[in-house]
Order: sequence, then C-alpha cells, then structure tokens
Amino acid sequence: MLLARRQTVLDQVAAAIRKDTGVEVRSIAVDLADDEAVASIVAATDDLDVGLLMYCAGADPNYRPFLAEPVESALSMVQRNCVVPMRLCHHFAAPMVARGTGSIVLVSSGGGLIGAPNMVAYGATKAFDMVMAEALWAELHERGVDVLGLVLGLTDTPALRRLMVERGQLASVDEPVPGAASARTVAAGAIANLGNGPTWLAGDDVRLGFEHLGAMPRNDAVRLMVQVAGSTMGGDTPEAAS
Repeated sequence: MLLARRQTVLDQVAAAIRKDTGVEVRSIAVDLADDEAVASIVAATDDLDVGLLMYCAGADPNYRPFLAEPVESALSMVQRNCVVPMRLCHHFAAPMVARGTGSIVLVSSGGGLIGAPNMVAYGATKAFDMVMAEALWAELHERGVDVLGLVLGLTDTPALRRLMVERGQLASVDEPVPGAASARTVAAGAIANLGNGPTWLAGDDVRLGFEHLGAMPRNDAVRLMVQVAGSTMGGDTPEAAS
C-alpha cells in the first residue's frame, strides 16, 4: 500500500513495483496533514494484515524562520510529522503485537538532533519522531515487533532538489545533490537494520554530527548551529546541519 498526495506518481511507482516484483500493489492519494488522513488510511487497509509500517513523510519545503511563515505551516507539520504517525502506530502496532511479529520504521532527521535556525517546527517534530521510535522499541521489541528510528543525514530527495534549485544551489532538479546519500541506499539500509533498533543513523554525515554534537553541552551545540547556518551555504538546506 503506497501513500502520497499525487495519484499520478503513485500510479507510476505502483506499476514499476508490479513489473519488477509481481506483487500486488495498492495506492491511496492522501494529504497526511489533513484531519481525515488517518481515517482514509485505516479504511483503505482494513482488509490487510499490515506487517510493515514505514512512515517517511514530513520534509520542510520552506526552510525559513519561524515568524516568516504563518503558524498554520508549523501546525500542519506537527500534524503530518507527529499526530498522524502516532495514530498510525497505535492502530497498526496492536495487531502486530497480537500476531507476535511486525515492523515499524519512523523516518527522522539529523535536523532533530539539536535546535537550529529555520528549523523550529521541522527540527522539533523530527526530534519527536526519534524519541517516539525509541520509546516504541522499548515497549514492543520483546513482543515480536521491530521498531526503527531512521535518522537521515543529507539525502537526495525530490523535495531537497527543488529547494536547492529555488535557492540557486543546484542547476536543475534532474541533477543529484552533491555528497548526498541516495534514497534507494537509505531505504535498503533501513530494511537491513530493522532488527537493530531502536535507532539507525543513515550516513556518515549524520553519524559524525551525532557524535560531535552529543559530546558538547547543548547550549554550545545550539550556538554552533547558529554559526553554521549563518556562515555557510550548506546551512541553507534542512539536512545540511546534520
């Protein structure tokens, strides 16, 4: 079952999966920031025994100061990155526990490791996802359910390409993001590490950031992020600080 906002893209991906694997594929076009998103997903999967939930939505298309955007933008991100995955985990984890098997992957970000400019709502929601995954793992892993918090570093995604093109940092959305991990590599790593929870850091950049920032007092780490965001071009992308 594939979830995204654009039905055309869903149809293309579904067709490719059917061709490559021969498995049945369904899709539902849904805006995960919508109040009815969870109800739509629950209804669409009611006849399925869902064995793996991978929640990987929640990029920030704006990357602007908190007060430069209406508060509704931040609240929409809280809905998409916190409320919806929490409700989906609650819905799908119960039958997984009853069966004694299942997996959940929640995609977080290096942006959630420490507070930084232009990532007030994004960073906070990704920190929420990281801690939620760790806490779910603590409760569920001995009951047969693997839970993994997948913490991304710089990752080559369509959303990041569009943002970098808008900011003049990439010539075209058809160009790969320099130094970024591919989405395919990250996804394969997540599957390979399902049983190695609660947290997996996807990429050398986020591992280095985790070690470096984690060794510092949090106040100093935040001040460092302010300097990085203000003095480097890399600070103009949501994942660069990781």
